[in-house]
Amino acid sequence: MSEPVIAAMAYVRSQLADVVERAHQDGVPTIITRRGQQEAVVIGIDEYRRLRRLAEDAEDAWLNGLADAAEAEPRKESVSLEEMDALLRNHHT
Repeated sequence: MSEPVIAAMAYVRSQLADVVERAHQDGVPTIITRRGQQEAVVIGIDEYRRLRRLAEDAEDAWLNGLADAAEAEPRKESVSLEEMDALLRNHHT
């Protein structure tokens, strides 16, 4: 991924087609600022899908690690799959 362009919201509004084209064709993200604060980023769809897959894979690995650790711990009581899911999701947030 190329170094991002940082642009104000007003610029992005007036040049949206160019911003999208730069993200899609050249792989250059645009960080959008509002009142000097970074608010959002425009990236190409392929990069979004790649990042989404990475995040999902990392979450799956983390959940699997928690499940393996939970299975390795001796428990006096059983826990339903629904309860385990809730415990893992609450721990993650």
